[in-house]
Parts: sequence; structure tokens; C-alpha cells
Amino acid sequence: MTEQVYKNIWRIGVELPGNPLRELNSYLLKGEDTWLLIDTGFRKEACRQALSAGLRELGADIEKTDVLLTHLHSDHSGLAAEFAGKNRKVYLSRTDLKYLSMNIANKTVAERNARFLEEGFPPDLLEENARINPAMAERLQSLDDRFTPIDDGQEIRIGEYRLKTIVVPGHTPGNTMFWMPEQEIMFTGDHVLFDITPNITAWSWVEDSLGDYLENLLRVRNYPVQLALPGHRKSGDYKERIRVLLDHHARRLAETERIIRQNPGLNGYEIAGRMTWKIRAASWEEFPLAQKWFAVGECMSHLNYLVKRNKIERRTEGGIRRYYALNGT
Repeated sequence: MTEQVYKNIWRIGVELPGNPLRELNSYLLKGEDTWLLIDTGFRKEACRQALSAGLRELGADIEKTDVLLTHLHSDHSGLAAEFAGKNRKVYLSRTDLKYLSMNIANKTVAERNARFLEEGFPPDLLEENARINPAMAERLQSLDDRFTPIDDGQEIRIGEYRLKTIVVPGHTPGNTMFWMPEQEIMFTGDHVLFDITPNITAWSWVEDSLGDYLENLLRVRNYPVQLALPGHRKSGDYKERIRVLLDHHARRLAETERIIRQNPGLNGYEIAGRMTWKIRAASWEEFPLAQKWFAVGECMSHLNYLVKRNKIERRTEGGIRRYYALNGT
């Protein structure tokens, strides 16, 4: 499905089968004789067909198309190599390009798995998740010379438009939004979503991803956005949504700390199982495995935030990280 959202800008709905996100919002911008495609979908046939159909409907020529990625996640980057012309560019923030390269080379797997095991994630479930989780199974397989790093403040031009890069770490280490100042349009990617909350997980070699995310919400909240174009679902009131997201994480942090005070010595997996999640499952045991993995990752980012600010204490006992409240906090 395609939908014109502004002059020479269209949204292409890319189906994400079997995924609670349902659909990716890919955006196509038309220049004089070139095209710019923002985000692509999983490396999966249903995504490939949906994106191809949208481009055909709009008359886009892949050989004249550059790809601009908001971040490295495979539901955004999985088809990037297929939908950029062979002599065109695939743009991604410098930090996320580094992480994507390491992910493809499986250089982050051992460190990430070790952290999940330390948080009490069952080893058999972790092994199964590696096989079925689309974040790993349906990602890009290789990079080539078209993949080009971009930095905060850098501009990408297409036709009459200029898109200013705003690097907003949190959702990923190099997560990015793109700002069109003359039109007051913001491509928010997954930094600001309007009817679901972005997953903020713990990243390898990132001390405080949640702290980064909250800091960057504050950094961008006063942009005079008239039209916000998110990576998933519908749009809405930009500044109000940022207020709601900040409040959501304040409540989640308070909930996490309360669980630890009431149940000292729990590991991260056990704490995640006691947190409140909006998912159709009767119990933690019945959570879909991929969603359980995301939930534990998000719990870990909240634990890291609280530990860094001396709200809770982390102790390693028998190879497992356990959490305790600090008196007087």
C-alpha cells in the first residue's frame, strides 16, 4: 500500500508477517531524476514483494535509488542492499554501520549471549531464540562499498529537499532521525513511535542505553515538527508523544525498583517476568520467545540505568547477576 504524505514523499507499507509491529513505514522521496528510499524491511520474501510493488506503483527506478537507513535493525535494513542501485549509496550512521558490520560477522553474539545468561535467561531458550528471532535470522548478510557512514548534522539532498541527520543513540547505539527544516517534517524512525513504545535494550559496549535514549528525547523535543513520519504505525502529536514516552519510562523505572525492593536477590530474567507488558499472553511462561528476549533486554537497560544512579545494587552470585535495593534511595 502506498500513500502520499507530502509533495513528492510517499509512505510504502511493508508487511512484517508474524511480527507484532505488523508493518514497516518505508518512505520514498522523489528527486528530479533520482529517488531516496528510507528503510526497507526484513530480508524476507513478503517484505521484498511489498516494497517492490510499492516502488513499481510509484514508478521508481531502483538503479537510480539511494537508500537511507534510520538504524541497523533488520526490519529496517534487511533489504537495503537489494533496493539501492548498484552505483548508488546506502547511508547509515557511522556507529550503527560499525555495529551492523560486527553483527554480520557474528562478533557481538558471544558477548550478548553471555550478558543474557548472566541475567538468568535459560540457555536452551537463548539457543532457540537465535534460530527463530527475525532480528538475527532475517538480517543483511553482507556489506559492500555502497554502504556509506553519515554523521550528526550531515545533510542528504534529494530534489528540492534537504534532510539533516540527527543521531539519537538509545534504540540503537547510532539511531538516527532526519529533519527537513523548511517543511518542518521529521522522519522519527523508531526514536519516537506514537501508539507503541520503542524497545530500549541493553547494547554491547554501551553503558547506559536507556539514559542515552531519555537524554535524546529531551534533546529533540522542541523541534517545531508539523509532520512526524515514524518507522511503524501511525503519526501523532510529536511533542506530546515525547512527554508520554518520558513519563512511561519514569513509571517503568519506578516499577523496576519496586519489584527489587519487594523481592531482593532476583535476576534480570525474573524481574522482567514481574514487570508489566502489553502483550497477549496469560503469563510470563507463555510469552512468545522472541518477545521474551526483547523484554529481558529492555529490563536490562532499566537495571543498568538504576545501577548507574545508585538506586539499586548489582551483585554477581554463582555467575548470575542479582539485584538489591540500596537503603535510603
